[in-house]
Amino acid sequence: MSLMVCNVHFTQQPEKVVYVSNALMKTLKLSGKKSIYLRLGRVSIPATMKPIKKSGKHLYLTTGLRNSIRVPKSGNVYLLNSNADEVQIGPLIGVLSDASVRTATNPFGSRTDFIKSLLREGNKKGFFFAFAPRDINWVDDTVLGYFLSDSGTWTRKTVPLPEVVYNRLPSRRAETGSMIANLRDRFIKRKIPFFNWSFFNKSDVYELLKDDEEANQYVPESVMGPTSEKVKEMLEKHQFLYYKPTAGSLGIGIYRLTHNPKKGYFARYRAKGSNVLLRFNTFNSLMRMLQARHGRSLHNYVIQQGIRLIEIDQCPIDFRFHMHKNGSNQWVVVGIGAKKAGKGSVTTHIKNGGQLLTPEQALSRTFGARGNEVLQKAKEISISLAESIEKNYPHLLGELGFDIGIDQDEQVWMFEANAKPGRSIFKHPALRKEGKASIVHIIEHCMYLSKFRRGES
Repeated sequence: MSLMVCNVHFTQQPEKVVYVSNALMKTLKLSGKKSIYLRLGRVSIPATMKPIKKSGKHLYLTTGLRNSIRVPKSGNVYLLNSNADEVQIGPLIGVLSDASVRTATNPFGSRTDFIKSLLREGNKKGFFFAFAPRDINWVDDTVLGYFLSDSGTWTRKTVPLPEVVYNRLPSRRAETGSMIANLRDRFIKRKIPFFNWSFFNKSDVYELLKDDEEANQYVPESVMGPTSEKVKEMLEKHQFLYYKPTAGSLGIGIYRLTHNPKKGYFARYRAKGSNVLLRFNTFNSLMRMLQARHGRSLHNYVIQQGIRLIEIDQCPIDFRFHMHKNGSNQWVVVGIGAKKAGKGSVTTHIKNGGQLLTPEQALSRTFGARGNEVLQKAKEISISLAESIEKNYPHLLGELGFDIGIDQDEQVWMFEANAKPGRSIFKHPALRKEGKASIVHIIEHCMYLSKFRRGES
């Protein structure tokens, strides 16, 4: 078995012939053979093989052969010969996404620029393309994919099903329903690695870790769909709580509930673009307000122990840890953003008035010279948490976003885990390098999941 890089060229002859340079033929141990099978993705076809005298490793595909196997472009790609009679070109990697409105220049909505960056880097390694669920033809196992040209414009090409799918469907709504469930099952039945499977609900993560003692020490006490009695009990125990929708994002719908025996009960939340603080004399009046605002949907809320986080200017600080699997299938921390809450805000989200800092800036102001030591400990814990979630999760994961808090005693807490984390932290000027590293890690993990990284048959 051999894995190498070669230069693929196209010629205009109609017959199904592959011309192989002498150096490449020798490396692939094909000398003396008259024909081989050529594979792209799941498609393998027989081809007559002819040697050519040309220095370097070159493969020339005739039009007839190229059209049959649907090779999307010429240039440098990997070759893998997993057995004596077959040579595979690739890898062929698909990025799954979508948009409610798809245009020729902006086919994936707000994710288009990110997908362009991913494909631009991925094309240095193989055939990377993007597609939406509607672009798949399950009858002949092909995809009408979006490929990025050298000039940065989109071209549509039909190719075989990819060898790996990186799932970036844009929202919970976009990936719910029988169609997407059927799509995922079809990829799995064809033994095509598919990551990341879906968005997490907040309750999913607590359920995954509930029997993991090592991981649980970093998770605040949390109760899914609590009764009023349970909310009151936890308020008396912890003094303050976070009450949040299990399928929420961007801090929408989150309440910070506080109990002060001398002053009563307080609810802090965001409404119509402003921070709201209400006081209640009794617990029952607090709950009546919540039930009036949300009704039966409160059954889909989770209550979580409040943590006294480190602060700057009396504003809490938490951290977004952006985690990736690398090319060796190991979890690594690729980027960290420190988020300082806005005055009076329930959360640290930038859209709610928060401010983005580097972790070094935040921790040096709170722990001084010990900031780096605290940060290193948090990195180690985040890797351990990623490993625990992956161990207990039935599907492939390659990327996670953790909302991490650190209290005044240096205890690390994991509030939320996101299976498809946003990329807003990489907009900070000091984190742009980490944003590029994130893209490289996605590509390297796609390569790992394909045969081309591991050299597996």
